[in-house]
Amino acid sequence: MSFLSAREHGAKPGSGGVASAQQEGVDRRERLRRLALETIDLAKDPYYMRNHLGQIECRLCLTLHNNEGNYLAHTQGKRHQQNLAKRAAREAAEKQAAPAPQRRVQIKKTVKIGRPGYRVTKQYDIETRQRSLLFQVEYPEIEEGSRPRHRFMSAYEQKIETADKSYQYLMFAAEPYEVIGFKVPNAEVVKQEDFFYAHWDPDAHTYSMQIVFKAPKEQLQPSVLLPPPPPVLPGPPPLSSMQHLPPGAPAAVWQLPTNISSRCTCAAGMWLPARVLLLCVLLSCVAIVAADMR
Repeated sequence: MSFLSAREHGAKPGSGGVASAQQEGVDRRERLRRLALETIDLAKDPYYMRNHLGQIECRLCLTLHNNEGNYLAHTQGKRHQQNLAKRAAREAAEKQAAPAPQRRVQIKKTVKIGRPGYRVTKQYDIETRQRSLLFQVEYPEIEEGSRPRHRFMSAYEQKIETADKSYQYLMFAAEPYEVIGFKVPNAEVVKQEDFFYAHWDPDAHTYSMQIVFKAPKEQLQPSVLLPPPPPVLPGPPPLSSMQHLPPGAPAAVWQLPTNISSRCTCAAGMWLPARVLLLCVLLSCVAIVAADMR
């Protein structure tokens, strides 16, 4: 081995020997590490973590590194950059899908002066069989420019009384008065203009409202009528009106006995038709004649 080759392979720093490619790579990585440490603060990196073994872990890529330089080289690599791009795209999609934050309405706090006066009138229409209620609430000291409000509330929304599905509540509110409510039947309310209306009189400071309930289905159905009794058929014709009697027959033979006439009635007590009755009479007469001939 020549002297020059020995110096090339075993050269020391500062000895003037030529560095190898491996030594140049190590020196380059060290210089980049020192430069990165001066410009990058690893404490602010959200993916930088040092575990209990003293190793550095990338929480985004789940990789382990022995020193800061290796970690910084990893952050500039292809794998870490691709994971950063995927994370940014997923966060942007979630941000678009998320609903916009609702603005909080500031609750106006006012000093209540008590409950307003009211009057309730019950009404009933005989023709349509509908019941109605007329509410008249007085607000003499209502705030200027404001108008009373109303709304229907279910029995399950309130926490004061036990919920009963047969009733609902009609609430009235106006500042600075307290909210008042009326317990009304939980029936369907007619929303047509001729039946349902609400009016605010700014001069008399009176809020009037009328609600009309639909008539129950039992009242709308017509009453069940019994069928008329069957017509009574006329009785049998008299014997004198019979024109088809055989000549020379005795009159006593053609008389209808009492027991035979009673048997000629049906089970419902109605007379049979004239032809059927005549047939019965003829059969009875034939039976009597046959008995006399014997």
